[in-house]
Amino acid sequence: MTTRGVTIVVHKDGDLDSRQYRFPRWLVQAGKWGAMAVAVLVVLFFAFAGPLTRNAARVPLLEREITRLRVENSRVQQLAAALNRAEANYQELRQILGVRAPPTPTSRSGGSVVRQPDPAPAMRAAAIRARGPRATPRYAMGASMPRHWPLDVKGFVTRGQVRPGVPDEAHPGIDVAVPLGTPVRASGGARVAAAGYDPDYGLFVLLRHPGGYETMYGHASRLVAAEGDNVQAGQVIALSGNSGRSTAPHLHFEIRRDGKSIDPLGLVKEIN
Repeated sequence: MTTRGVTIVVHKDGDLDSRQYRFPRWLVQAGKWGAMAVAVLVVLFFAFAGPLTRNAARVPLLEREITRLRVENSRVQQLAAALNRAEANYQELRQILGVRAPPTPTSRSGGSVVRQPDPAPAMRAAAIRARGPRATPRYAMGASMPRHWPLDVKGFVTRGQVRPGVPDEAHPGIDVAVPLGTPVRASGGARVAAAGYDPDYGLFVLLRHPGGYETMYGHASRLVAAEGDNVQAGQVIALSGNSGRSTAPHLHFEIRRDGKSIDPLGLVKEIN
């Protein structure tokens, strides 16, 4: 009995002979199903390869985005730490200036809470410490370099020395937040070169010390020394205030040498 199969005849143009290829039927069926399986695999490959390729292409972008987010997260943490420090400094400044917290809203009108207006900041005068009659003198007599802290209290330095030429507003000297009316003392023995009012410094006293040194005390509420006076180190020359270009009571303390501003914190060694 002859087995059924498939015969393929191959005849070339212009050639009298032809070739016959006979394949069993099961082999033809197997080839057909194999071709169909390959076609299905090809379709599935392209169906899944597209999304995989797109996702793989996004990996570098996602990595760069993760790096950027990490950098921003680090900056946010730094800003949060700076904000915490600023809040602590603000609370300390409120204590120095004696500002009372506003009362809690307790009154009601027509069923709604009415907030009471904030009271005006209450300033308290700083205590003056006196030495006994037999105590060793704190200050030397006569003209001297500016070496002493100009206040009886440490105060709160709200702005430090900013040198000209840096990418910031030039600010010679330091600003020290103290209660209104705090005595301002001469940092060293000197002659009062000028005392009066300036639009920026407000009420000010300018002292001229030996060695080319000058000290400036600005934003006072009252002047005690007058131009031409000779003052000793530690002598009260003014009371702190909020005059001139100022937003809160403080002392502007500036030291110059040969007309150039220097950092007071680098020269004044005695700080209460």
